Amino acid sequence: MTDEPKSVDEAAILLRAGKLCAFPTETVYGLGADATDPDAVLAIYETKGRPRFNPLIIHCADLAMARTLAEFSPLALKAATLWPGPLTLVLPARPDNGLADVAMAGLDSVAIRIPDHPLALALLAAVGRPLAAPSANPSGRLSPTTAYQVRLGFGGRVPVLDGGPCQAGVESTIVRVEGERLVQLRAGAMARERIEQALGVPVAVAAKDAAIAAPGMLLSHYAPNALLRLDTSPRDGEAFLAFGAVPEFAGPTRNLSPSGDLHEAARNLFAMLHELDALGRPMIAVAPIPDSGLGEAINDRLQRAAAPRG
Repeated sequence: MTDEPKSVDEAAILLRAGKLCAFPTETVYGLGADATDPDAVLAIYETKGRPRFNPLIIHCADLAMARTLAEFSPLALKAATLWPGPLTLVLPARPDNGLADVAMAGLDSVAIRIPDHPLALALLAAVGRPLAAPSANPSGRLSPTTAYQVRLGFGGRVPVLDGGPCQAGVESTIVRVEGERLVQLRAGAMARERIEQALGVPVAVAAKDAAIAAPGMLLSHYAPNALLRLDTSPRDGEAFLAFGAVPEFAGPTRNLSPSGDLHEAARNLFAMLHELDALGRPMIAVAPIPDSGLGEAINDRLQRAAAPRG
């Protein structure tokens, strides 16, 4: 087991030395590295087994730090009023922004957000540099919402700054600013309707087969070891992930939200999939989830988890 940091200062020392350290955000735990250090960023890809063409989200301490990395149009600055929060903006990268090129996967854009978590913000301030931080899990697998899940996923090889369970439970929403348009590349913990209402601007949705310009766009992603069946009732020998009313079923069951609350369901999604997956059943049946509000993000994760695996 790797020695783990007991404080923000200890975690900052690891990161400033070019080491990896997982840390909590309001969405999921991130696998952090100094985004200006190419070797540290490469260690993220190697540790996760992540494809090099899949860019990373860069976490910033504040808007001033973010503006050293990307070009902010008036619309982008308006969208940034939703920070700190579970919103990632994909913006044109500033020339010579100091980021390791591998963190942007060779693209001319960069994905940036300011997390809404006191430990994450304290850590970013202590490091004094932007942190690349994809979800702290082996690539393509379930994202972790607790420090325990990070340790389990990496076999104790990655130090974790423990901040308790994450509140949102799914990753950030990713929106690309294209001139005067906003385009959602990945549904997430900030509902598209909330962004539209807050900014007074419609948010388009990228095509399912759009070129990869941000994390979370791979067709197969967020998958447990078990296979998933969606919009269906459970069968003998399966586990069941319910939502709302539960049909009569004798097998192992978790309910995302007995009351049908989508915020509760999003918060429980990965944790309950982790729990059901640990039971070793070959298949997990999943109840239908409404596709409005945060249901869009939940269904996105479930559809990618159920997609054919390469």
